[in-house]
Amino acid sequence: MKPWELLDTAAVPGGNGELRLSRRNDEYSISLGHLELMNSRVHGSEEALAELACRRLKDRPAPRVLIGGLGMGFTLAAALKELGADAEIMVAELVPAVVVWNRERLAHLAGRPLDDSRVTVYEGDVGELIRASNGAFDAVLLDVDNGPEGFSRKENDSLYSSAGLGAIKAALRPKGIFGMWSISPDQPFSKRLKQSGLATEETVVRARAGKKGGRHTIWLATKVA
Repeated sequence: MKPWELLDTAAVPGGNGELRLSRRNDEYSISLGHLELMNSRVHGSEEALAELACRRLKDRPAPRVLIGGLGMGFTLAAALKELGADAEIMVAELVPAVVVWNRERLAHLAGRPLDDSRVTVYEGDVGELIRASNGAFDAVLLDVDNGPEGFSRKENDSLYSSAGLGAIKAALRPKGIFGMWSISPDQPFSKRLKQSGLATEETVVRARAGKKGGRHTIWLATKVA
């Protein structure tokens, strides 16, 4: 088997390690150190996060959506397919190099979603953006860690705390939707979601399209009007 070729590296702001972009034939991988975070062959559950949430916005005029974590662009591309021409999508990405990778080396994987005029990119901490966005979004979708724990960046722990969920709730418009991706279930997080006053559903989806691959967890929580 052909070995992986390292294409680029990028420091995670705050001294939280190094992202590594690698390629093997037509397969791409982004890892934190030696632990893979995402792979171009496994993105069905990331797409499901956007599909499940954005389908609930079909009847809303000019919906505004925040996606935390650009990854390889698959969640963004799925959201664009579900939403109409009047939608606005903001993607928050902490690592500037990931945005560059998606405009260049990885652009073809998800169909160049960053080129869509409905998309704007915020390079910075999604938590800070959420806290500054009172009542701004119809949906907030998060996929910045492997689950509700600050894996890629310890500062992300605050996103998944009771206070963090309160800030997400405040950033949503009435009947707004919070969507969250995780590699596995997390009962304490499910409990915090319900305690936050959001009407919560938990769904298991497959990592690959066509009911293949591992089982991942998606939470969908609605702000009661």
